[in-house]
Order: sequence, then structure tokens, then C-alpha cells
Amino acid sequence: MKLQEKFLELRNKRQGLLATNFYNLETLQGVLMAAKTKDQPIILQLTRSSIEYMGLPVAFNLAKSMLLHHGVESWIHLDHGDSYELVAQCLDIGFDSVMIDASEKSFKENIAITSKVVKLAESYGANVEAELGYIAKLGQDKNQGGFTHPMEAKEFVEATGVDALAVAIGTSHGFYDQEPELQLDRLSEIAEATYATLVLHGGSGIPGDLLRKAVDRGICKINLATEIKNIFMQTLKYTLLSTSEIDLRKVFPIATEKVTELVTEKLEIMKNSDN
Repeated sequence: MKLQEKFLELRNKRQGLLATNFYNLETLQGVLMAAKTKDQPIILQLTRSSIEYMGLPVAFNLAKSMLLHHGVESWIHLDHGDSYELVAQCLDIGFDSVMIDASEKSFKENIAITSKVVKLAESYGANVEAELGYIAKLGQDKNQGGFTHPMEAKEFVEATGVDALAVAIGTSHGFYDQEPELQLDRLSEIAEATYATLVLHGGSGIPGDLLRKAVDRGICKINLATEIKNIFMQTLKYTLLSTSEIDLRKVFPIATEKVTELVTEKLEIMKNSDN
């Protein structure tokens, strides 16, 4: 099933799909073990940084082979693609979905760049995600405004033909200094104004009940990245300080297990949505 079809199925049920970033074999293993245990579909995401770290063919083929091994329903997605060239490379190798993030450019430029990617992706049958509004990235001011306007979302989607749209409703990338206040009424208005699949970036650290409310208001894809990196590294640091073990094959699985526990909790939230 194509990701676009899965989104449509879930949107009709008012349910969401968890999208998790992975950074190496261990974090990928942790994610997929959770998805397999819960028997739930999941999106695997790669950013430019992860692609450059592992190499595009290695990262893609690692994901494909691990999916085959675990028998999990999943799709491979480019997260925050920052150039047409990177998008094209990912589509050529077989990604099911790509994001082109031109949200920091003008509204007109964002439309132009996104439209170009949508046209390219048509021949691959791939899902295309874009972003509209200000969703603070790591190191950026989280208190800056720039929420997504419902009518601009409608205009953007109609002008580009994009499949999915990441919206700014009060989330940000990385951890939060305090619990975020999501603009749920705005989200409902956006969902009513456009037919695109709505995406929530900055899912790390958001309480489960708030995530469920977002899904109920129209969010269909929730991104999770920072919490995965954090739990893996914090567990690894603690383990290394408490053991003289040098065999990474014995040390890494402890951190991998914590990733599995984290993703299992998130999948349970998605499963228990009040929809």
C-alpha cells in the first residue's frame, strides 16, 4: 500500500501514524522491534545528516533489509529535505516519501519549490510533504510566532498539489522548556480548510493526551526524533559508566531496548487514540 493510501485510510478513521527517525543499526532495530511487537505500521525517517553519516545506499538498504527481516508495514521517508537535488537522489534510490522543507523562504518561493518536487515525485508515485509556518528547529527561537494560517494552508495545498503538510500550531523541534500549548482550534480550522494529510513535527516531549487530541483534530502523522537520540545516548552513557565491558555487542543492546520501550509507549498512544 502506498503511503498516500495509508494516510487516507487513517484519516477516515481519525487515526495517526508514528514517524520515527533512525541514526544507526541499533536505533533502527529498537524502532522496528516496537512496531513488530505492537503489530503497527510505522514510517522510518532519514535526514540529510543521517544520510551523510551512513551514506545514502547504506542507510536505505539497511532500512529495507531490516523491514524485510521484521515483517513490519513501513515506508521510508526523507525528513526535512533541503534541496531538490537531495529529494531527487532519494526518489531515485527508492524512497516512498520525501519532504521538501522551504518553510523559511517566502510563501511564493515555498510554493514554487514544493510544486517542482511534487511534479518530480509524480513519476515515482511517491508521497510529498511540505511545511508551512514557523516550527523552530534546533537552536532557533522557540517563542517566535509564525503559526500556519488555515486559508494560506488551503491556498498552498491547492497551488502545489502536495500530499502532506507539516503545520505550525505551537510545536518545535527538540525538547521543550515547558509543556507546549498547542493551538488545537487552529488545527481544526486547517483540517477543515484543506484535504492534505496534516503532520505534527516536534513530537518529542508532548504528553500523550495532547498528542491524542491533535490526532482527533486532524493530525495524521506525528514525528519523533529527539527522544530517540536522547534515550539511546543517555542509556549508553549510564551503562558505560557502570561497566568495564568493552564488547559493544553486549553494551549497545541495552540502549536499543530502551528505544524499543520508548517507541512502544508512543505506538500505544496512537493505538489508544479516542477516535
